[in-house]
Amino acid sequence: MALISSRRRETRRVDYWPSFVDALSTLLLVIIFLLSVFMLAQFFLSQEISGRDTLLNRLNSQIAELTELLALERADKRSLEEQLASLQDSLSGAQGERDRLQSLLEQRAGIGDSADATIAGLRGELETERDISQQALAQIELLNQQIAALRRQLAALEAALEASEARDRESQSKIADLGRRLNVALAQRVQELARYRSDFFGRLREILSQRSDIRVVGDRFVFQSEVLFSVGSATINTAGRAELNKLADALLELERDIPDEISWVLRVDGHTDVQPISGGGRFASNWDLSAARAISVVQYLVARGVGPTRLVAAGFGEFQPLVDEANDNAYAQNRRIELKLTER
Repeated sequence: MALISSRRRETRRVDYWPSFVDALSTLLLVIIFLLSVFMLAQFFLSQEISGRDTLLNRLNSQIAELTELLALERADKRSLEEQLASLQDSLSGAQGERDRLQSLLEQRAGIGDSADATIAGLRGELETERDISQQALAQIELLNQQIAALRRQLAALEAALEASEARDRESQSKIADLGRRLNVALAQRVQELARYRSDFFGRLREILSQRSDIRVVGDRFVFQSEVLFSVGSATINTAGRAELNKLADALLELERDIPDEISWVLRVDGHTDVQPISGGGRFASNWDLSAARAISVVQYLVARGVGPTRLVAAGFGEFQPLVDEANDNAYAQNRRIELKLTER
């Protein structure tokens, strides 16, 4: 009877340990599989981010003008890299926790509740890591959208630049054509003025040919000062007025002949010799005397009817000599009034 009772008790006792070990092993394999999947996802995510970095670098080289705008995107990229680095650190921590859990399970296989709590904690950490991964993917998608927007902006800028360059080429062509036309017109005006200057000087030669102290030097008609003024004076003498009357008649005829669109003037230049003015007279220097003589000639011509807009007076003092010598003949040649027909 006692033997029968003993056998019944042995029959009722069920050994749960193998089933519990199988469950833990299965759960551990599931965790390892999830971690492997997570690591693969991280690897592909890293490859994707690396590809994005390459694309960003190539884009940066193409749109140097948008550096300031891309600086914000680079800052976002750095933030993303930091988050990814943090994610990798968290993954490493999860792997360490997995190793620690496995060791704990091996050491304390009999403590089921503690293992369940540890597994629950690990599951929570995995959920957290999964959330972080989703955030990283969302940020990558946002970055892709921003890159697409930048590409559209770059295309618009390139189109605007091409249009601007086309307008610039057209403007440059018009400017070049206008410059050529202007140069031709100026050359024609210069040629016309040169022809009128030649005619004017030819007429002056005819009417003043009997005077040896009035001559042509280069492109200027030169009156010796003694023809027009007394020594040290800026008042035109009687003989000088007679010669200036001839000059005024020639100028009046020239005004009638030259077209109004040619902007010409007769420049009257006063010159003296190097001898300083002595005494306390009206003029303090040779410069004052030369300017006053030029002004006297201009005023006389205006009084004879020559238009004041066609006359210019200038004084050069002793600083533009014809003969650079120190003798009476050189002094006489350097004391002069020069007339030059030129453009305004």
